[in-house]
Amino acid sequence: IKISKTIQEGAMSFLMAEYTYMAVYIVLFSIFLVFFTGVPTTIAFVVGSVTSILCGWIGMKIAVFTNVRTTHQCWKNLSAGFDVAIQGGCVMGLSLVSLGLLALFALIEVFKAYFDFSSSQVMYEAIAGYGLGGSSIALFGRVGGGIYTKAADVGADL
Repeated sequence: IKISKTIQEGAMSFLMAEYTYMAVYIVLFSIFLVFFTGVPTTIAFVVGSVTSILCGWIGMKIAVFTNVRTTHQCWKNLSAGFDVAIQGGCVMGLSLVSLGLLALFALIEVFKAYFDFSSSQVMYEAIAGYGLGGSSIALFGRVGGGIYTKAADVGADL
């Protein structure tokens, strides 16, 4: 229990540090984006970025929670540990995909209600900013997570 608490605290402090840098990126890139693409695409970019950050936060919480339980169940037998791992992965996957789709649906509805686009194609081109925001934050998370994992490996080796 003490080790799992330490792992959870380390994971959350890593995310807070990483999200601080991501916030700076979101603000700077939004300023750049608003001049070249317009306000709707920039809004979609920010919504996509925030959704990706929220998914990363929820995913980390579920992963740490599940990993501790999986380890505990593996002491009984590997089959029980495998079952817990699969269930945790299913919860995480379904939660994150659902959150992403709900945010995208809400964004489309807000765009339909508050912006006057000349055609639906123009609106969906602005919605592409959602994917840009989500993908760029996921890229940050992947690179930062790799560095974090490597640092943990070195620390464990020492």
